[in-house]
Amino acid sequence: MRNPFAFVLLLIALAGFWWMQHHPATPAGLAGSAALPQVAAASTATSSPAARTPPTSQASLPEFLPPEARITLALIQQGGPYPHRQDGSVFGNFEGHLPRQPRGWYHEYTVDTPGARNRGTRRIITGGNPPREWYYTDDHYASFRRFEVH
Repeated sequence: MRNPFAFVLLLIALAGFWWMQHHPATPAGLAGSAALPQVAAASTATSSPAARTPPTSQASLPEFLPPEARITLALIQQGGPYPHRQDGSVFGNFEGHLPRQPRGWYHEYTVDTPGARNRGTRRIITGGNPPREWYYTDDHYASFRRFEVH
């Protein structure tokens, strides 16, 4: 290579681009509690809609939701922008763990996993537009827990 300095600059630029794609910044304005939704737990782990129970508390997130879910929920409620290009895409429910609905009813959103090198396995799935149903999976769609957002 003729110019090693240019090569080093190219490598730095590519590394920076990769880093931004895999480690998006926390969206501005979401750190305070005013922008965060009120969420109530509605069930424990389930892959069956019959196992749901009514909401228990609106004061905080259910224990099963990780803290990073607050950011995802706030982004969903404000319509983005989302840190991952797949966020907001149609969730097909191919496993059949959620109640049967027409294609396009469910949408998926990434819940970031600290230290993960990719999107990880945590997702929030919404049903309806605007969302009326809320589900969380931490095992990449093997099971879901329903919760309410107020």
